[in-house]
Amino acid sequence: MNAPVICLLGPTASGKSAAALALAEHLPIEIITLDSAQAYCDMDIGTAKPSAEERARVPHHLIDFLSPMEAYSAARFRADAIELVAQIRSRGHVPVIVGGTMLYYKALREGLATLPGADETVREALRARAAAQGWPALHAELAALDAATAARLSPNDSQRIERALEVVMTTGTPLAALHASLRAPAPFPLKPIALVPSDRAALHTRIAARFDAMLAAGLVDELASLRARYPLNENLPSMRCVGYRQAWDYLEGRMPHSELRDRGIFATRQLCKRQLTWLRSTPDVQIIDCLSEGRNQQVCEWALRVCSLP
Repeated sequence: MNAPVICLLGPTASGKSAAALALAEHLPIEIITLDSAQAYCDMDIGTAKPSAEERARVPHHLIDFLSPMEAYSAARFRADAIELVAQIRSRGHVPVIVGGTMLYYKALREGLATLPGADETVREALRARAAAQGWPALHAELAALDAATAARLSPNDSQRIERALEVVMTTGTPLAALHASLRAPAPFPLKPIALVPSDRAALHTRIAARFDAMLAAGLVDELASLRARYPLNENLPSMRCVGYRQAWDYLEGRMPHSELRDRGIFATRQLCKRQLTWLRSTPDVQIIDCLSEGRNQQVCEWALRVCSLP
């Protein structure tokens, strides 16, 4: 059997990057980034990308390779990750998957059903209805058509509600039913470890501090620069990322600057909640308290034990 691939998971602001860098002091690792936002070029502040110094210390993959005009997907991530694992191993290094985009992790672990491509006519109709009725109304419609998918989505998760409705409208089959026919698990064993807070309020404090730092670093100016360089629109996946979505609303005059911070922090907390929900349903995951002072050492000790397996 192939040696297992370490997967360092966790919600936003849980310290995954720091733990991965600590692990690099003990193993010759290369990091495969499990983050749908960090894939985009020129989106640095709002995605909390590793610094140039950190990337110089440890090779990072799947960062800064997509234009903000492009879309990425779980299927593409899965193919890219499988190829990267083989390449990293060929160099005698240890692949470590690090991030919090849990849908991508699930796709890698379990495989993907064959899903229909995008239907822009259906999407435009859904967006028009959402503009008139609100996404919670479409979420309620999804609950009647695909209760299992609706149950794991926030009523304001526009991107995933749109996709789930698009699938059931174009195929007549709920997305949850299609995913139930998943095939082709990962071609190598995955060993997941997750940094999870013992006190969610303490993690919320970290989230607020991090969003404040992003604002101070120029998140709004970064988005304004992106809008000047690219023909962006708010429906692009890149512009639906937490932080950028709220900054977009501010630049469009849909909210005062005084609300930007609170809305951004709230959206990040909601993202964290969804990530923790995914993690609770993830099998065989080793849990470490991300608030523990010894968390990095615990991650390293666990990973070293995993890598010593035959």
